[in-house]
Amino acid sequence: MSRILVIESSARQQGSVSRELTQQFIANWQAAHPADQIQVRDLAVDPVPHLDATLLGGWMTPSEQQSEAEKAALARSNLLTDEVLAADVLVLAAPMYNFAIPSTLKAWLDHVLRAGVTFKYTETGPQGLLTGKRAFVLTARGGIYAGSALDHQEPYLRQALAFIGIHDVQFIHAEGLNLGAEFSEKGLAQARAKVAEVA
Repeated sequence: MSRILVIESSARQQGSVSRELTQQFIANWQAAHPADQIQVRDLAVDPVPHLDATLLGGWMTPSEQQSEAEKAALARSNLLTDEVLAADVLVLAAPMYNFAIPSTLKAWLDHVLRAGVTFKYTETGPQGLLTGKRAFVLTARGGIYAGSALDHQEPYLRQALAFIGIHDVQFIHAEGLNLGAEFSEKGLAQARAKVAEVA
């Protein structure tokens, strides 16, 4: 039995292509792996606060000296990192906003990329601690950005995941969604087919 952690980040609940792909992924995965456990964290419904001095204090201040706010921030961060640590497969649903990822997803990453928990510093540089996990990233893009210098989404997520030790990462892009019906239908069909293949 495997544990699957799904992270939704689209600001839209209705009409979201990334959410549609996520639902297809979950349905296909459950059909193929009925014993697996799937957990969904929706960052639009339950947003994670952006990195601030309170969270930094929770990380760095000795427990006996922490304020109540710092303790609460640390507990929230611990919950998020515990979910990632427990997962065998990570699924990130990431629409492209302004050439990159939603700020809600960036805030989540700021909580889970934690020194001593998901990576550590060594004499030869940082070392990821989440080896052996797989990740799937389901994206929705208005234009066509694969391989473009304007794509600050896939390179960043690959780097962030590799930094914590997740190197087995597969991207599934639904592209051209705002370029007219022909491009949109083709991009969505290709993404759906790829989801069906991998899940």
